[in-house]
Amino acid sequence: MSGDVVGAIGAAGAFLLCIVIVWQVAATWRARALATRDTEYRKLAEKYAQLLEDSTELQRRTLEELTQTRASLTSMERMMREIE
Repeated sequence: MSGDVVGAIGAAGAFLLCIVIVWQVAATWRARALATRDTEYRKLAEKYAQLLEDSTELQRRTLEELTQTRASLTSMERMMREIE
């Protein structure tokens, strides 16, 4: 009987050890997945910030070109009125 109790306790201990190992492996896997996802979000945010800066620069250039075009058109209109 004493051997049965020791065997049952040993089996329960081994089963508990297996549960703890699986639990820790799952927790480690989850932590790595979260770290990877966080890194990907950071990269995405950096890429978005760069695209926003590029877009702002393009908008500024377009505005400058539009202003120059408007000035040229106004000058041409003035010349055409003087010719008439």
